[in-house]
Amino acid sequence: MKYSIERACDAMRRASLPKRGAAIALVGLLSACAAAPGFRMQVTPGAGDGAQTGASHVDATATTPEIAITELDLGTVKRLVTERHTRQDEQTQQLFAAPQAYTVGPGDVLQIVVWDHPEFAEAVGSTQTQGPSKPGDPAAGFVVDQGGKVTFPYAGSLAVAGLRTEQIGERLTSALSRFFVKPQVTVRMASYRSRQVYVDGEVRSPGAFSVTDVPLSFYDAISRAGGFSDSADQSDVVLVRNGVSHRVDVAHMLAQGMNPSQLYLKAGDLLRVASREDNNVYVMGEVTKPGSAVPRRDGKLSLADALSQVGSVNASTADTAQMFVIRSRDNTPEVFHLDSRSPVAMLVAKEFELQPKDIVYVDGNGLVRFNRVLSLLMPLINTGLTAGVIAK
Repeated sequence: MKYSIERACDAMRRASLPKRGAAIALVGLLSACAAAPGFRMQVTPGAGDGAQTGASHVDATATTPEIAITELDLGTVKRLVTERHTRQDEQTQQLFAAPQAYTVGPGDVLQIVVWDHPEFAEAVGSTQTQGPSKPGDPAAGFVVDQGGKVTFPYAGSLAVAGLRTEQIGERLTSALSRFFVKPQVTVRMASYRSRQVYVDGEVRSPGAFSVTDVPLSFYDAISRAGGFSDSADQSDVVLVRNGVSHRVDVAHMLAQGMNPSQLYLKAGDLLRVASREDNNVYVMGEVTKPGSAVPRRDGKLSLADALSQVGSVNASTADTAQMFVIRSRDNTPEVFHLDSRSPVAMLVAKEFELQPKDIVYVDGNGLVRFNRVLSLLMPLINTGLTAGVIAK
């Protein structure tokens, strides 16, 4: 290449002006052939057999360190799927626990009955707001104040927060025994207002829902919220509990035989259902319609699915031996390479599961890069030839 450029420059010095214009274009053509425009994955083999997993890398640049490439085959894909599902199972198992009995909290309303003492019934109305009832008004009964106490005639103020109804009945019986002979006390919940769970995101009726003495399961909460919307990604439901986020993959749980109806929620839990559009992947390069691909309702999106959504690879411009998936894990880039020249490789693409925000890139073939060089050089060539004609 260097020798050709020197000869072209020497010819320019000896040539007339018309010939110099052509020589300038020739120098530009020879110089541009060394680098084609556009984004390319420059892959070089490492030591040993470059076809083995991890034996190749992406060339380093001034701003990008050298990145190892994982060659995709059925064995590698199976290993990646197993590792991912193992992590999910470990996280999901932590959420399964036996439901706990409901305990009273501030804001709850209690129905307290002392048998054979109808005079206590008059005390119920004294704790209620006078005037017409509103949807937010508590039911008739004794309201537990913000300090976790309830006031009852003769018994005074009793701390009841954190107690079950039968335990509250025992305390009231003990307190009333100082004034009545063998009082019989019944305590029931009139209104559950102290404990709630929240459902947000891609459900039909998001909101807050009360936790009652009937354990609230994952499916119960989704059902109260109207069920999943059409755009919901059922593989990406985030359960926030005690400030820690846990990812719930409903489709995977069912496939593993884990019943989501046995996953019980606790007071203060937040469920957020992600949108499929938020978990899209980007498909770039030599494909029919570059753009984004979204997962199915169960959250699954394979490499083959993504290519299908953008119209598949462009057979006339794509280098099917250079197909890449770029992924960021903990701010560390990962690159996977698939040589799809063999029809068997499409089976690998079908089994390889993409993750949200992955980038799929299909490189162009040599002819495409050469055409790009020509498209940039044609104005330069035409300018040189025009200058030569004018000078002549």
